[in-house]
This record gives sequence, C-alpha cells and structure tokens, in this order.
Amino acid sequence: MAKTKINQDTEGQILNAAEKVFQKKGMDGARMQEIADEADINKAMLHYYYRSKQLLFEAVFANAFSLLAPQLNKIINDDSSVEEKIKNFTNNHISFIAKHPYLPNFIIQELNRNPKFFEQIQKNAGFPSLEKFKTQVAAEVEKGILKPIAGEQLFINIISLNIFPFVATPLIKGFLKLDDKGFKKLMEQRKTEVSEFIINSIKK
Repeated sequence: MAKTKINQDTEGQILNAAEKVFQKKGMDGARMQEIADEADINKAMLHYYYRSKQLLFEAVFANAFSLLAPQLNKIINDDSSVEEKIKNFTNNHISFIAKHPYLPNFIIQELNRNPKFFEQIQKNAGFPSLEKFKTQVAAEVEKGILKPIAGEQLFINIISLNIFPFVATPLIKGFLKLDDKGFKKLMEQRKTEVSEFIINSIKK
C-alpha cells in the first residue's frame, strides 16, 4: 500500500515537472534531464516511469485532457440554451488552454504524426458527446431562435476561434506588438469577444 502511494506521488511529481518544462521549452526544446531536475529525481528514475520524452508528453496531455473533457462535456450536455452553452464553453475552454498553452500545438503535431492517437483519447471516460448539442441547435433553428446552421459547423467555429490564438501566439504577438502580459490580457478579453461574436452571428 505504501509502495503504491509512493509510486503515485512520484508519477504525479514527474507529470507536474514535465508540464512546467514543456510549457517553457515546448516538446522539441524540453530535455529529459531538465524534467528529472525539476521533479527532483534522477534521470534513471524518470526513464523507469517513462521510457521516452514522447511517452511522457502523451501522459502529460492525457492527464490535462482528463481534467478538461468532463468540464466541457457537462457544459455541452446541460439544460441551458445554446447561447449559454457558447458562453460557458468558451470561457472554460480558453481559461484551460491559457493554463496549458502547449496543448493545441501538441494535438496538431501528434495528429499529423500519429492519427490513431486521437482514437485512444476518445476512449477516455467523459469524452465530450455532441449529439445533444447538435439536436438542440437544430431545434433552436427550427424555432427561429437561431439562423440556419448545423451543430457540427457551430462547434467547429467555437473550437477554431478559441484555439487559433494559442497556435499562432508568436505571430499574434508580433503583429500586435504584445509581450506575455499583453497577450494574457488579450486572451482574457477573448473569452467574451469570441462568445459575443459567435452569438451575434447566429441569433435572429
């Protein structure tokens, strides 16, 4: 029992350390020795838990996604209106990415390298289901609350507007002449800007 607890504590320590290093250096720039130092363990122990940096990165992503997915699934499938869902989803999604800014680029990189990776993620408990959301969008279109739009297209619009600034952070910082503090402030404002933009574009 004690050994299991030690193993769990050490693994959690490694994942927290790896996330910090990945956030600072990215997947390519991070080194296993840096992660071991951050976790206050030796490199041999790090390799005992994770044989490669890729496996460690996937574990960090899976851990982060396991926290995000249930939140988003709950929002999408609650009994609120489509308008409220857009507001809540955008707020939660952008807040989460701001805390884990390496995730969007990792997802794109990993899907290009290993298309089956997402199939593994989909098997996780709490993975968001869009069926209720699509049905609700169709119903509100039918009632004349929303302009004609498919639930799938609406979801893609929301995801795209939320994620793109984090994928293109250096580009946006350069164009807008922003430092880290200015970018964070812009992303905080974006929680409202994105939801209002989408809602105004689909409401009758």
